[in-house]
Amino acid sequence: MSTNREALLEKVEALDAENAKAVAGGGEKYVARHKKRGKLLARERIELLLDEGSAFLELSPLAGWGSDFTVGASLVTGIGVVEGVECMITANDPTVKGGASNPWTLKKAFRAAQVAAENGLPTIALVESGGADLPTQKEIFIPGGRMFRDITRASADRRPTIALVFGNSTAGGAYIPGMSDYTVMVKEGAKVFLGGPPLVKMATGEESDDESLGGAEMHARTSGLADYLAADEHDAIRIGRRIVARLGVRKARADAALPAYAEPDLDPDGLLDLVPTDLKEPFDPREAILRIVDGTTPGVGPAANVPFDEFKPLYGSSLVTGWARIHGRPVGILANAQGVLFSEEAQKATQFIQLANQVDTPLLFLHNTTGYMVGAEYEQGGIIKHGAQMINAVSNSAVPHLTVIMGASYGAGNYGMNGRAYDPRFLFTWPSAKSAVMGPAQLAGVMDLVMRAGAEAKGQPYDEEGAAGIRAYVEQQVEEQSLPFFLSGLVYDDGVIDPRDTRTVLGICLSVIDNQPIRGTDRFGVFRM
Repeated sequence: MSTNREALLEKVEALDAENAKAVAGGGEKYVARHKKRGKLLARERIELLLDEGSAFLELSPLAGWGSDFTVGASLVTGIGVVEGVECMITANDPTVKGGASNPWTLKKAFRAAQVAAENGLPTIALVESGGADLPTQKEIFIPGGRMFRDITRASADRRPTIALVFGNSTAGGAYIPGMSDYTVMVKEGAKVFLGGPPLVKMATGEESDDESLGGAEMHARTSGLADYLAADEHDAIRIGRRIVARLGVRKARADAALPAYAEPDLDPDGLLDLVPTDLKEPFDPREAILRIVDGTTPGVGPAANVPFDEFKPLYGSSLVTGWARIHGRPVGILANAQGVLFSEEAQKATQFIQLANQVDTPLLFLHNTTGYMVGAEYEQGGIIKHGAQMINAVSNSAVPHLTVIMGASYGAGNYGMNGRAYDPRFLFTWPSAKSAVMGPAQLAGVMDLVMRAGAEAKGQPYDEEGAAGIRAYVEQQVEEQSLPFFLSGLVYDDGVIDPRDTRTVLGICLSVIDNQPIRGTDRFGVFRM
């Protein structure tokens, strides 16, 4: 076993352990209590909702990692196929503080709403939540209103919203079924009210009970809030599937138009051998590309396919660009696995992004970069304006972007290679990835030089021992904060994935993207020449 493979497998194992924490929800005690009440778990509800044998692409599973809250943030979000329709699915996890929403729950929910909006997806909310996590209300109340805004805007955009209510949906949470296009409530399970019996008693002095105040049968027979009354949880899921079947949702481009495709020419398992343990060590990005894209298909015309048709192969060689297909869908690829981006690479990327927009083709960014080259020779050669051209092109490109961070993603290289700030439709990281302003050693070294210069300017002796301690502390802190679990916990990606799953994940994403028309742009603003 290669050193690279061994190191990456250890990280994949650690990833599996962290994902298991999210799946475990509130832990054995609360899972057992929930099941004793005859209720399904959040992921069991999702599994029953999905078409049999279809995939579920979970998003932001590590949200809240490294915080005081449970990994996963008491909410499951992801994309799945229901009655042949790709849908955004959200499910409260009531085993975690009754499904209460904390600040990370909001971030995760907002990201799910953004993905649904950008890709034209219907949304199905599997609701069972006690509302806001009150100790953190100051961080939830003001931004939390966006959740209701997103639901109503989805409806206005003709993206159906469906709420299946299994349990509590109280206070602000009552507006989720209240604002959805379709609402299904489980008899003797769903409880939807702005204020429960204790709050009503405090506010008005009125004595009431859960059922008369917000029970499913009351809402179905009296208030009219429930469109469907389900006999039990399985019945609610059956009704939800029936609603989706009648929506008449169609993809912008029919799957039938896709050409035949072959599996990759190189084994995807080999992706584990590629990324060096030292991210400053380069590797050939073509080795990654040929393990992700469709393989060679025989024939002529549209059915024939060269795995990777490289563009400008002899120019700016540390950035590889070219055309390929993934599960039959066309994509333009920009792949950097050799560290630094020079002026040639930036100009090559700028041209390639413009070409992809001319032919309405999505772009895939695969990267391992330490950023743009520095130094007098490169500054004089125009690295700033050339890097700016690339960032201009990435910023204003109108075709969908996908990003996979394989290794390092430092400095403006993160921006030029379409990092989170540039709104890729989807962004995933490998367990080997690191993102920061610069590498830990470089950042600590820069701080050391600045402090040393400051001491000299004041005519003071430099405390070498103290400086060494500061360097070690800074380096450790930056290292920890640049790791993929930390960044994924902040919802700066859509998930950390096993490299071997990259092709499958990208295939799902490209299929989802096809729900909306793809149109490039020819408006990029001023390119400083």
